[in-house]
Amino acid sequence: MALWSSRNRTETVTCLACGVDVARSDAREYDKHGDRWDRDDKTFEHLCKSCFGDLCHQPRDGLEDLLVDLEAGENSQGVFLSQYLSTVEDRYGPLEEGQD
Repeated sequence: MALWSSRNRTETVTCLACGVDVARSDAREYDKHGDRWDRDDKTFEHLCKSCFGDLCHQPRDGLEDLLVDLEAGENSQGVFLSQYLSTVEDRYGPLEEGQD
């Protein structure tokens, strides 16, 4: 057996957005802390290329803290979204509608 044979092994990962299993080479790393370059002691989640392309790549400072504050995943989607919109409006002001 060759010394480097494990490097050629196809590793499968699961997209955290859609749940599809894809080859690691066909996925993008996702770091919920927004710092994918610091690799010390990290375990990354993955997104398929399609879901990664659908992401908003805008800064998300404070988003994780907000989700924790709102206990995301503990309530129904409707309750969560209502709490989220109310909290965002309280913290950052009224939401603006996009212009067509």
